Amino acid sequence: MAHETIEIETMPLSGTENGKIEVALIGEPYGEGSDAVASIGIFLNGDASEPDWKVHIPKADIEAVIHALQKAKSEL
Repeated sequence: MAHETIEIETMPLSGTENGKIEVALIGEPYGEGSDAVASIGIFLNGDASEPDWKVHIPKADIEAVIHALQKAKSEL
C-alpha cells in the first residue's frame, strides 16, 4: 500500500454548508516502511484538496479511540 490512499467513507460535516468528514487508509504515511494508518480528515470546504484538520490512527490504537469517542458521545 506504498503511499496509497484508499477512501473508506465520506460524510457531511454537521454545522457546515459544504464541509465533510473523510475516513481513509494511508499506506506508508511517514515514508518507506512506515505502517499504514487510518486517517480522519475534516474539510470545512468540501472542495478543498487538503483537510483543515487530520489525524492518523495506527491500527493498534483504533479500538481505544473508538471507545473514547463513544464515551465523548455519551457526554455530549
